[in-house]
Amino acid sequence: MTDPQQPSPADRSDADDIEQHTCPKCDAQPGSPCRSRGGAVASAYHTRRFTQVPRLKKALRVPTPTDRSPGRPWRPGTPPPAPIDPDLPSADIRIGYARCSTLGQELDSQLDALSKHGILRDKIFSEKISTRVRVRPRFEEALRTAREVKAHAPHCRVIFTVYEMKRLGRDAAELTALADHLTAHGLILEMLAGPLPGIYDPTGPGKLLFAFFAAMAETERENIRESTLEGLDTAARKGKHGGRPPVITDDMLHTVLRRRTNGESVEQIQPDLVIHTGKRKGQNPSVASIYRALAENAKREAYPEAVEAAHAGFAALQAADEVPGPRLALPDRAAL
Repeated sequence: MTDPQQPSPADRSDADDIEQHTCPKCDAQPGSPCRSRGGAVASAYHTRRFTQVPRLKKALRVPTPTDRSPGRPWRPGTPPPAPIDPDLPSADIRIGYARCSTLGQELDSQLDALSKHGILRDKIFSEKISTRVRVRPRFEEALRTAREVKAHAPHCRVIFTVYEMKRLGRDAAELTALADHLTAHGLILEMLAGPLPGIYDPTGPGKLLFAFFAAMAETERENIRESTLEGLDTAARKGKHGGRPPVITDDMLHTVLRRRTNGESVEQIQPDLVIHTGKRKGQNPSVASIYRALAENAKREAYPEAVEAAHAGFAALQAADEVPGPRLALPDRAAL
């Protein structure tokens, strides 16, 4: 007997045939669509999966149908979403997302801009995380909420709103994949500022424009990185090095050396030393820090002695050399 939940061979789609196989890349089981790194339904099936279907081996890309519900397996026979009735009144539902890279930055300006745009606070998702982090929990939650709203209100326009493009990411491939994801789920992107303000429907010629600005954002990020590295290199050549200030200053090291000469141990000296700068200001340095400073000082003092020994050995070698001819010039100590 034929299973009523299984589509007939004539009604089978590309997705039905693909989902008969396990995906070697994301381990999606038969009857379930492919998954992204964050666990959401992917916008397109992974290549290694649909090439297992003979008639699709030469296909370049197979998009995931919009009726695959995110977060749970989809089974063949799920009815497609109801068609949109043109007589129903349409409305815009906005889901906001705000992001900054570090804890030292603030989100208030983005949150205020999204609120003034008519987005309720409970529909705004925010987080402080770098775009280099592939899985951003609040971003994934915002997309999931937008998909669920679209599934429950297909006649409404669900608009995913951000303050500017770089809040989404700065990698061209990542932004293009996001555009594919929005297209697959019928979502619209809106940006309030930046190079492409306004409502963006990621279909048709607008998709090419979005990819162009994504490439520009990636180029800008690379330029910032190169400028930063050049600045660090220039500062290093001038003797300015970044990082935390040394815990053991020259005055503290002088005190340690003087008191050790009088017979005191490092453990006896350590409680009397106080850090004057940094996060540990007012605390005592650790014994290990003092020993490290002493070891570095010993290396610095051993270097002039090694140079003196090298000069003496080289002079003795020249004096013992009986072969006539010009003498080798000993390099000047200042040049070393």
